[in-house]
Amino acid sequence: MRHFLTLKDFTKEEILEIIDIGLAIKKDLKAGVYKKELENQTLAMIFEKSSTRTRVSFETGMFQLGGHALFLSNRDIHLGRGEPVKDTSRVISSMCDMVMIRTFEHSMIEEFASYSQVPVINGLTDSYHPVQLLADYMTMVEHGVENDAVVAYIGDGNNMTNSWLMLAAKLGFELRIATPKGYEVDADVLEDALSLAKESGAVIKVMNDPKEAVHDATIVTTDTWASMGQEDEKEQRIKDFDGFMVDSLMMCLAQKDAKFLHCLPAYRGQEVSEEIMDSHSQIIFNEAENRLHAQKGLMVWLNKQKG
Repeated sequence: MRHFLTLKDFTKEEILEIIDIGLAIKKDLKAGVYKKELENQTLAMIFEKSSTRTRVSFETGMFQLGGHALFLSNRDIHLGRGEPVKDTSRVISSMCDMVMIRTFEHSMIEEFASYSQVPVINGLTDSYHPVQLLADYMTMVEHGVENDAVVAYIGDGNNMTNSWLMLAAKLGFELRIATPKGYEVDADVLEDALSLAKESGAVIKVMNDPKEAVHDATIVTTDTWASMGQEDEKEQRIKDFDGFMVDSLMMCLAQKDAKFLHCLPAYRGQEVSEEIMDSHSQIIFNEAENRLHAQKGLMVWLNKQKG
């Protein structure tokens, strides 16, 4: 049995296999073919952080695969209201076939997984957002920009940055991360990524100049400057991130046919301009849709590992 908590735990071959399964499922869906690969199975979805894309994609995906998804907010269950994580894990995993958790502390999902009898999926923590990176890379594959990719991430050194670090380190492409001073990537995560990069051949660079990062990049990506739980820092962050908006002037520094990705929700006029969102809308919303297909690929893959 395998859990999906961070891409660090997976080989290049396993990541690509999950993507391939997701792409095959997407192709079938577009042809009107629904294979009930998770028929009669139940996915428990624990949300301590709210979400649009995570809930819709997992719930819809489980339905299309012939299973059922249970939405459990922290107001619906005793987790966080006195019951230890390990007890909740033992109970839920004895009744369900898979668990997806979207929460704050990464240590919580690690503890839950250590007591779970079934696969646990990280739907987002403050440290990592690996399911989003499956969708992002699937989108790169569909648009033919996965080979010799040079990815420029512009913005906060957050869970998305950490996940891009793990993906690049595992798959072996070039990743440049530009953050404002004081918002750099986690030093331990960076150290892990640089160590893994020695095996894969990945090139990882961190800097504070977004223009340097974007120069001749094939993929430019960003994230909101104030993530969930950082709302009280929003005004200060807007000041600190001055010059980090991905706009047409910045995109002109990338390769001519460079693609722009955003995990959404996007705050137009802050981390990305209205013009870039509209001109790259096709790939951005394809990327959002691919959360559905990539996660179906992941769930099918995890189910096969149960033996």
